[in-house]
Amino acid sequence: MAKQNTAKKHIVTSFHNLSAELQDEVKEKYPLGFTDAMMRVDKPNGDFFYAVPFETDDISYLVKIDVKIDDHSQDDDDKDYYDDDIKGADEIQGDDEASEGMESSDDDVDI
Repeated sequence: MAKQNTAKKHIVTSFHNLSAELQDEVKEKYPLGFTDAMMRVDKPNGDFFYAVPFETDDISYLVKIDVKIDDHSQDDDDKDYYDDDIKGADEIQGDDEASEGMESSDDDVDI
């Protein structure tokens, strides 16, 4: 008996280049999104892309997924989120001690 060559084709393609039917099948395979299955593929020139595996009876696909990378995270670290007039714990404690000697007025309500 002769053994048949049953090797699958391997194709790398963008999700947008797949037929509508294949796009639907990919969405069915990953109903919660691609995050858990996504892999980073490094190219020899230093570029990279993200892709998910997808198989049909005849073809093994590596489907490229468009990913937006937030490269402004370092800018957020430099932002001054607090005003300069916020008191530290030592300053607040000092204010509480100074107010202990003051008598309460009728406007003060204990809860």
